[in-house]
Amino acid sequence: MTVHTEKPRAVKAPPTSDGTVELLRGGGFMVGTGLLSGILLLTVLGGVTHTGATTNSGWLALIVALMCLPFGGLLLTLGLAKWLRNRRLQRPK
Repeated sequence: MTVHTEKPRAVKAPPTSDGTVELLRGGGFMVGTGLLSGILLLTVLGGVTHTGATTNSGWLALIVALMCLPFGGLLLTLGLAKWLRNRRLQRPK
């Protein structure tokens, strides 16, 4: 006689968040990091000339700023759009 034992299926709970908070938080941190590295580049790390940064750490700060500002801005914009949409959907009609 064969006994079949089946594994209980996991029931997925409905998501409590659609990722809006994470997008806003991540975008804010990335934009903040880009702004901080840009400010440090201009004030502490040697500045920028027409050929680029003047020190090795300045080049690193320039790279970080040029990576974080556009991508963080996109994340922040997407998070803001989702937040506005969620706010509009929650309004009573």
